[in-house]
Amino acid sequence: MEDILVPFILFGSIFIGLPWIILHYVTKWKTAATITSDDEVLLEELYSLARRLDERMDTVERLVADDDPSFTPVKRLVADQETDNQKLRELDRMMAEKKGARP
Repeated sequence: MEDILVPFILFGSIFIGLPWIILHYVTKWKTAATITSDDEVLLEELYSLARRLDERMDTVERLVADDDPSFTPVKRLVADQETDNQKLRELDRMMAEKKGARP
């Protein structure tokens, strides 16, 4: 009985079990490496929120500067830098194209 059982277990573990485990983890790695549609929506919302907050900050600084001429705005990063604006315009264009491509 053991002579028949050992080859079946060995055959099953080598040719069925091992490839199944390898393929299982390969598919897990592939799905984990991609960004999901929920992640994309969250990133778009965060990007929109960050732009609105930046615009609000500019408005508050402008209002305070009108009331107090000695006020100097605190540099957040580098305000209104052209290289950053080019990247943001490219991102806006890509998002508009993506929204236009959606059904």
